[in-house]
Amino acid sequence: MARTAGDDEDDGPPPAYATQRGPRRDPRLKDLGISCMLNTEVAALLAVIRRRPDPYSYLPPAVAAAEDAAFAGLIGSLKTLRGLLFQPRHGAWRCSDPSTYLTPFLDVVQSEEAPPAATGVALSSVLKILRIDVFDECSPGARDAVHAVLAALTNCRMERISDAGAEEAVLLRVLQVLAAVLRTRAAPLLSDTSVCTAVNTCFQIVQHAASSGRGSELLQRTARHCMHEILQAVFARLPDIRDDGDGDGDAAAVSSGAGFGARCMVDVFNFLCSLLANAPDMVVTADGQGAFTSEEDVMLFSLVLVNSAVELGGEAIGKHAKLLRLIQDDLFYHLINYATEYSPLVLSMICSTALNLYHFLRSWRRSFMFVLLRVCGGANGPQLQEVAVEALISFIRQPTFVIEMYVNYDCDPLLRNVFEEVGKLLCKAAFPAPSSGPMTAVQLQAFEGLVNMITTIADNVEVDKAPDHDAYAVDVSEFRLFWTERWDPSTAASLAGGERETWVDFVRKRKVRKKKVAIAANHYNRDQKKGVEYLRLCHLVPTPPEPRSMAFFLRYSPGLDKNKIGEFLGDPDEFNLRVLKEFTETFHFTGAILDTALRTYLETFRLPGESQKIQRILEAFSERFFEQQTTGVFATKDAAFILCYSLIMLNTDLHNPQVKKKMSEEDFIRNNRAINDKKDLPREYLSELFHSISTNAITVFSSSASATVEMTPSRWADLVKRSRGMEPFTPCDFKHKLSREVFIAVSGPTVATLAAIFDGADDEETLSQCVEGLVSVARVARNELKPRMATLALFTIANRFGESVRGAWKNVLDCLLKLKRLKLLPPSVIDGGGGGSEQRPPGHRHRASSASESSGSGVIYNTTDRGVGTSRHVSSMIGRFSQFLSLDGVGGESLLSVGSEFENNLKIIQQCQAGRIFTESGKLPDEALQNLGRALIFAAGGKGQKFSTPVEEEETVGFCWDLVAMLASANLHRFATFWPPLLDCFSAVSQLPLFSPCPFAEKAIVALFRVAVKMLSSPPSTTSTQRPGDSRVAEELMFKSINMMWKLDKEILDTCCEGISESVVRLLTEHAAGVQTPLGWKTLLHLLTVTGRHPETFDQSVAAMIKIMSSDGGAHVTRFNYAAIIEAAFGFAALKISPLDVSTRILELMAESVNWLVQWHKSGYSDPGSGGGFSGGSSSSSSSVDDAARMGNLAANMFIKLAEALRKTSLVRREEIRCQAVFELGRAFNLAAAGDLDFGPAGCLACFNLVVFAMVDDLTEKTLEYSRREGAERETRSMEGTLAAAAELLADVFVLLLPTLAQAPGFRTFWLGVLRRMDTCIKCDLAAGGGAGVMQELVPRMLKRMIMEMKLKEVLVPREGDELWEITHIQIQWIAPAVKDELFPD
Repeated sequence: MARTAGDDEDDGPPPAYATQRGPRRDPRLKDLGISCMLNTEVAALLAVIRRRPDPYSYLPPAVAAAEDAAFAGLIGSLKTLRGLLFQPRHGAWRCSDPSTYLTPFLDVVQSEEAPPAATGVALSSVLKILRIDVFDECSPGARDAVHAVLAALTNCRMERISDAGAEEAVLLRVLQVLAAVLRTRAAPLLSDTSVCTAVNTCFQIVQHAASSGRGSELLQRTARHCMHEILQAVFARLPDIRDDGDGDGDAAAVSSGAGFGARCMVDVFNFLCSLLANAPDMVVTADGQGAFTSEEDVMLFSLVLVNSAVELGGEAIGKHAKLLRLIQDDLFYHLINYATEYSPLVLSMICSTALNLYHFLRSWRRSFMFVLLRVCGGANGPQLQEVAVEALISFIRQPTFVIEMYVNYDCDPLLRNVFEEVGKLLCKAAFPAPSSGPMTAVQLQAFEGLVNMITTIADNVEVDKAPDHDAYAVDVSEFRLFWTERWDPSTAASLAGGERETWVDFVRKRKVRKKKVAIAANHYNRDQKKGVEYLRLCHLVPTPPEPRSMAFFLRYSPGLDKNKIGEFLGDPDEFNLRVLKEFTETFHFTGAILDTALRTYLETFRLPGESQKIQRILEAFSERFFEQQTTGVFATKDAAFILCYSLIMLNTDLHNPQVKKKMSEEDFIRNNRAINDKKDLPREYLSELFHSISTNAITVFSSSASATVEMTPSRWADLVKRSRGMEPFTPCDFKHKLSREVFIAVSGPTVATLAAIFDGADDEETLSQCVEGLVSVARVARNELKPRMATLALFTIANRFGESVRGAWKNVLDCLLKLKRLKLLPPSVIDGGGGGSEQRPPGHRHRASSASESSGSGVIYNTTDRGVGTSRHVSSMIGRFSQFLSLDGVGGESLLSVGSEFENNLKIIQQCQAGRIFTESGKLPDEALQNLGRALIFAAGGKGQKFSTPVEEEETVGFCWDLVAMLASANLHRFATFWPPLLDCFSAVSQLPLFSPCPFAEKAIVALFRVAVKMLSSPPSTTSTQRPGDSRVAEELMFKSINMMWKLDKEILDTCCEGISESVVRLLTEHAAGVQTPLGWKTLLHLLTVTGRHPETFDQSVAAMIKIMSSDGGAHVTRFNYAAIIEAAFGFAALKISPLDVSTRILELMAESVNWLVQWHKSGYSDPGSGGGFSGGSSSSSSSVDDAARMGNLAANMFIKLAEALRKTSLVRREEIRCQAVFELGRAFNLAAAGDLDFGPAGCLACFNLVVFAMVDDLTEKTLEYSRREGAERETRSMEGTLAAAAELLADVFVLLLPTLAQAPGFRTFWLGVLRRMDTCIKCDLAAGGGAGVMQELVPRMLKRMIMEMKLKEVLVPREGDELWEITHIQIQWIAPAVKDELFPD
């Protein structure tokens, strides 16, 4: 302020405002500061306006005058303001009209002549004025001032700015001023329209920055941040706005000048929802249109703003009906629709929005939870699953979420059991897979959520306020139409004791009825009469049933077969017609168009196939729709019925692939002329129906009830309408009775999951959380029956004092078998161990089905410390506790309780940790382990057992052998020491009086193969307790046991062929390197050949055989198993069911195996088996080497084994196989010769005598045998062809081996044998074909070839004293006189 005249005296004191006399600042000082600030801003703005682009250039006076005239108005207003700044008569600035000092700056902002720099400076001045709060809502003219600022910002001409940098600078200032206007103290004076204008202006800058290409990333980010600030400023005022009902108060607020209210917030929220709906249209296109780079960018931008609005609006949103309806109807549609379609970041924002709405409003669309559960299940990929599980955990952390989900979903007969599904989903996601390594991120998140959920229940269960056990009983002894019943304290029914029914009792009864309805639906699907009878017995329908209750059962019961519902509703019986009417009246079609109503109606059942039934159903629907129509389109209900029938026909015509000529829109409209009381329906109405049906088919006759339904806008509108008629979401807190039932709903899977994680966890944090969860379970659980405690004590003793147990193992096994017969034993007992974890062979024919699968584990606490005590004392304790479990006593009856008691018994059995007796048996001493094994084997043999049926016997024997497999698998490191006594038990068991070899041997061989797979797949143990040769001894013991089992009952090779074949194939293809003994190879190859004879196992068996012999599997072929492999290959090649190509391939591999012999021969027999694998492994291996040594040449011996197998194959019935065998035999000789496989003279003679001569002799005999049969000319010719091939082979091999053969001392005798067989072939040809066969030409040619080769090698030359020439000359005269002169010209 200016000083007065009285203050000008020099000797006077300083001005009052010059010295600060206290903590409070003089107001005049602040006003003076504002005046100085305004003066500075005016001076700066005038300087910018007057500044020329080039200050050193000369402008003519006329041009300079024109420029001054253009800015004269702006400069004049600024000078006027400067003249008012320091006038004494001017009062406080806060009490002045803001237009006085704002208008000059706003004029510059709106001016078209002002340079961009001046516009920027003017905007900076306005921003400074707004930020220091020069005026507030109480200042005169404040309302007009803030509106004037918004108007100036909106009218700022940006198109006149050509420079991109200058334009961006101005836009940045505009954004800053926009945010400042909405945050100033006078902002509440803005009208709803002005707020919307501000939001629209800011979004236009967002679009401009992205689409023009001129805006930088800074401008885009600033514009979006400004949008965020504006929305925060707007919705922060929502809690202070009173409830306007349906919004009529907004108009009153505008007229009274109260400022903006909820109306603008509704418009802004509607704008944000439109951004979500039109996300594809907002993406920047090639022509520069759009505001975002991708649809995901649009989603994130919109969801961030929505989240801010919800967070700031809070509970006040629920007070405004329009805003709440917008959120429930529009926003949730987009959240549900986009939750499964975009990235994890979008899903995370969607889940955050839903959580905020739940937290503040407790009123949301229930459909979102179903979508979240589907994503949590992994249906949309692991990335979205991880985000969804994390979001689900955020919901669970809410204090009342658990109980509210149970009450509002699981206890509502019209909805799914969402809380139970949440619990099972978390258990499934957290459950560790066997041998999967560390837990994944999803597993850790699910585990955390599971612990939080159980801890929340335990913290609120109020154990000290628990009533007596009888108080938990729920009595449903009267019929109530509970499907649509709601709690009403004024009409609450009286309980048995005269007390009024509480809300908790009402909810618990609904839950019990819901469970019984699910059981009734299951009965109804199997037998309609039994289902109705169960409904009557459970008081779910009255006696006799009345139409309304039956209609509600068909309408609202989940799990009902929709085909059966349609058949019931279409039946012409009077009762069924009344039920149909009541069923149809449960639908509300008010405001719905015809096709949407029909879709909703037909979703609840499937139309029957008969036309009369369809007619009755559509008549009922048409009548209901006609009564509730609001548009008045239909004049009569007949018109609605005819159009419904026409829609069904149109749907079939358009969507049936068998209909080639489809109905057009004109055809549909023409078919429905004059049906509306002899008048036409509106063409637009029919056209809309046609396009709706053509785009989205109506599910009419399909039987699939689980098809995914697309969420269309019309379907969402119908869902919203139906949800408004549902029971509202009930906020509630924990009550003890409900808390107990909440725990029971998820306790089984939860305990199993926590136990499994506890068993496999290594890190301390996970173990600590497991203990926390298990302690929470213990806080809630309550056990009361003596048999339960006795069972728990019995198995606890067996687990902790097992090293002291001797003969008492029989008592433990008796208890296990009794629990199994009671169906109380969890499958984890045999599935949790090492042997049981292997997948069972699926294939034997007479096996009883095992217990149903379960994810539960029997382990609760990992008690690794074992106590001490005498074995006699421990055995006495076990015998005493086992008496509680006798089937003849009270314990059995108690354990056979039904309902929730049965579930509690199952949980106790799981806590017994019975499986740990076998899985952790590696800690038992040898004596205790052998005693346990003997008890199992004798129990499997039937000793001390009484079986009522063969099925029970088979199941018991199989269970015992499963336990034996677990025991053996847990003690593989000492198998060689603990198994021999058990092997002796096999013989003792077979001598029992009532021993039955069929189930015993059948189950034993399956279990033993599981152990064999684990034994051979495990790496060799390096522990100090296992000696170097123990692994080979263990393998021999295992295969001795397998051989003993199938020899007890050889029929099991047929009955169990599929299971045995699968195990053998798995061992040979996956673990062949682990087979170290000849006995193992011999057993496996023998069983492979025997089981492979069956058509159902041939393919996998022969594939394994080919893999072993092929180049890939050849590494497992050694000189110690070569003979067994060749013998097995011969068995497959000669098999009658073997296809020609398979037999041919095997024969080729047999011939190619000569290459292995060549390699071994060249390397001094250093094959893979010569190291430590087989040497000294068994007596059979050493005897094979000794036999080969006695023959003088190991390679010749193995080659003869191969040749003999090919020779035997040449005698089979199929000609193609015979000829192929002869060909492959010749190829084998050629490969041996090419590989320098040295047979020696003796070896060559042995090849001829044992193979070639024997083959020719056998084929000659076969040919003569067929020639003597009548009608066997075809077989004779076929066999003669094979004989010719064999004879040619003889000549080929003779020529090939002649140099070595000639060195043999018995060559003369050998040569005579060759000539004799040539003579036999000629005689055979004469006898079979009368001299017209192929031998008449073939034999002379072969003789000529052999003799010429002998002459060439100087083996056959005329020498004195050499009888070979003379003998050959004489024999040729008899055998082939036609070539005598050519061979012997002299």
